[in-house]
Amino acid sequence: MTIQWFPGHMAKARREVTEKLKLVDIIFELIDARLPLSSRNPMIDEVINQKPRLLILNKSDMADEHETRKWVEYFAQHGHKAVAINSLEGKGLQLVTKAAQEILKEKFDRMKSRGMKPRAIRAMIVGIPNVGKSTLINRLAKKNIAKTGNMPGVTKAQQWIKVGKELELLDTPGILWPKFEDQEVGYKLALTGAIKDTITNMEDLAVYGLRFLSTHYPTRMEERYGFQFMHDDLVETFDHIGKLRRVFGAGGEIDYDQVAQLIVRDIRGLLLGKLTFDFVDEQLEKEATQQ
Repeated sequence: MTIQWFPGHMAKARREVTEKLKLVDIIFELIDARLPLSSRNPMIDEVINQKPRLLILNKSDMADEHETRKWVEYFAQHGHKAVAINSLEGKGLQLVTKAAQEILKEKFDRMKSRGMKPRAIRAMIVGIPNVGKSTLINRLAKKNIAKTGNMPGVTKAQQWIKVGKELELLDTPGILWPKFEDQEVGYKLALTGAIKDTITNMEDLAVYGLRFLSTHYPTRMEERYGFQFMHDDLVETFDHIGKLRRVFGAGGEIDYDQVAQLIVRDIRGLLLGKLTFDFVDEQLEKEATQQ
């Protein structure tokens, strides 16, 4: 399965982000704590260039906590301050403003020494679709300003939002890159809901999810489905889960489409526990081989 998704409004969003950069002090790059690498758009690096940035690992409540801590350390070692938050429940939000103030301390100290009046930090929020930008903005602003939705592509325009006296936010539409050179990145994004289900093959996605679980979280899979490793015959694997969860169609046959959707829902719904799909150790190994 080849996954690509780049609606027209995303190309427009890239141009608008480039044009608005001069208006902001810092970039808030919102990423999915379950996918700290795969949910980072490499295009954003090209667009924002040397602008100061804060990495915000959202949805930390859905990610493997041990791995999240390792990712925060990894980014720090690579020169990027990162904080982990849960915008849906409002946890960790105080870390965002505090971290931005730390990053911009020298700039604002210089402004103060020149006699300039104190002002709010101006930040632009960027990130891929469905990573929780609008939810974060509404939590920070303590009111429903930005549109939210449990599907990618909800925000399609830019808007300024005041957050108390310390912060002003510029929201932007989610930006995915035109083509995933690594198809595994596409699978991870689709599995966590960053890509619309209507353009993905759910059976392929479910198989990818099961293989991932058997490699990284086999005990979770055994607790949920009664086996740690997939059968060589995929039909046998789906039959097992279909019978276990009683997913039958007409005539009492296993409904494989419904089984695939059930597996994906289980993964997204934390029924297999908190999962992280990118691992620091694997990234470090990859970097070591490239040196």
